[in-house]
Amino acid sequence: MAYNKKNDDWKKKFLNNLLVGDSAELLKEIPDNSIHMVITSPPYFQQRDYGVEGAIGNERTVEEYIDNLMKIFHECVRIIRPDGHIVFNLGDKYKNGSLLLVPWRFALEALKREPIRLINAVTWVKLNPTPRQHKKRLVNATEPFFIFVKSDNYYFDPDAFMSLHSLLKGKKNHNNRSKIGQRYFELIEKSNLTPEQKSRAKRELEKVIKEVKEGKIAGFRMKIRGIHALPFGGQEGGRKIQLEKQGFTIIRILGRDLKKDVIESPVETIKGAKHPAIFPEFVVGELIKLLCPPKGIVLDPFVGSGTTAVVAKKLGRHYIGIDINPEYIKYAKKRVSDTVTLLEYIL
Repeated sequence: MAYNKKNDDWKKKFLNNLLVGDSAELLKEIPDNSIHMVITSPPYFQQRDYGVEGAIGNERTVEEYIDNLMKIFHECVRIIRPDGHIVFNLGDKYKNGSLLLVPWRFALEALKREPIRLINAVTWVKLNPTPRQHKKRLVNATEPFFIFVKSDNYYFDPDAFMSLHSLLKGKKNHNNRSKIGQRYFELIEKSNLTPEQKSRAKRELEKVIKEVKEGKIAGFRMKIRGIHALPFGGQEGGRKIQLEKQGFTIIRILGRDLKKDVIESPVETIKGAKHPAIFPEFVVGELIKLLCPPKGIVLDPFVGSGTTAVVAKKLGRHYIGIDINPEYIKYAKKRVSDTVTLLEYIL
């Protein structure tokens, strides 16, 4: 289909703007396949007063709450690009002493109703959870961030995700490189390998230690016959055969730090904030870097205090924010106007 300038007219209203209104209605004005990333944290079920009577979160039942969320989620699925993502963060609720499993019930309903897939449920570990002590249950300190996609061609940049964490870990490991592999020398001596096998094992160990110190590989593991268990699933010609024939095998680790589906971050507060529940900037930033390309469009249909828009602007992405509460939008606009785009985002 030929390009039609009218197809981009919606950007005049939405792009890099924060709007007051009902997301279920406003999102209908955005064309199909237009948004790179939706990331949001809707009002939790019967948890807080968000200042608008009849708004999502005040429903009588979980089923009614999820139905209302799905109206907005349906529009999110429609407007994201084939290479885009939808990220929803939800908190749970106790009733009659039992968790209702609200986040997971929502995720299951989303998978049931929409042509999407759930590629990750990232766990946010709160380093400073609300200290609500209870005699017969633990303090809640985690929440899920569900990452949905609608095709196999989604954008994904794992090198950008938790990059500062990996850098700091690398520096820590660098400080300990003088001790790398020393315990393996001791294990070789204690093993039942022949003198010739021990000599060869030490030579190969010295070689791989040098590779680590020169930065050619990230690390390694060594298995020694009689000391370590056989590799699981070993095949003929693989590590199991090496253990049998030469008495040892070395596993080189070529990549960087494993990117896991866990983010540790404190619950954040902002002095003077109008919103009772602030989206954590660090978590939002890491997910945007992972899932949205530079200059892409990030949309939050429950933008609240404006954190998503603030972080998107810092990271050089376009933003769209919607909220039904005009006081929240007024405050969010002030936060965004005070935000400067950064060449590199470090929290």
